[in-house]
Amino acid sequence: MIRVALIDDQTLVRSGIRGLLDLTEDIRVVAEGADGTDASRLLARHEVDVLLLDARMPGCGGIELLRAPPLPLPPTIVLTTFDDDAALFDAMQAGARGFLLKDISLERLADGIRAVAAGQTLFRPALTERTRASFRRAQPGEATRAVLTARETEILALMAAGLSNGEIAAHVGSSEGTVKNHVSSVLSKLGVRDRVRAVLRGIELELI
Repeated sequence: MIRVALIDDQTLVRSGIRGLLDLTEDIRVVAEGADGTDASRLLARHEVDVLLLDARMPGCGGIELLRAPPLPLPPTIVLTTFDDDAALFDAMQAGARGFLLKDISLERLADGIRAVAAGQTLFRPALTERTRASFRRAQPGEATRAVLTARETEILALMAAGLSNGEIAAHVGSSEGTVKNHVSSVLSKLGVRDRVRAVLRGIELELI
């Protein structure tokens, strides 16, 4: 069972999402609250596999909590309204693992939670051109293009799409072990320690 904490200041939103997830066999909301302060208290009391966090709330919002968590956060999916590129940009920088719209279908919501619980990311197709432009504007100076091979650049793009190593292997017709080696090489060349930061660095360098 995937245990979810749901933090949103709108009671109806929480009720709707909880009701949808109750229809699944493998996902349950085990804690819910109305702001980042509630999140900190609940996470200290409950074992949580995935945190669903509203981007913007009165008081301590989701982005603020991601930037300065009082305790380590579980893999986090940021929830927001349609086309909020600024929130996506901020969430990626702050370390979120995914980004979903509040009007998402049950199937996509459940699949997203399962993917993040399994260590994947969920930024595309929400990663729009405006978000890319915002990220580049936030990086002063001339970026130096990292030297990635064509295959590594392809792997980076598939990482940005949220594919697991196994899914990438199937897509490019290679073994999962070979893909793991490519991912390690991408992280090393970009000078980052995880897949989310690799995607951010790839956007900055206009590799993806």
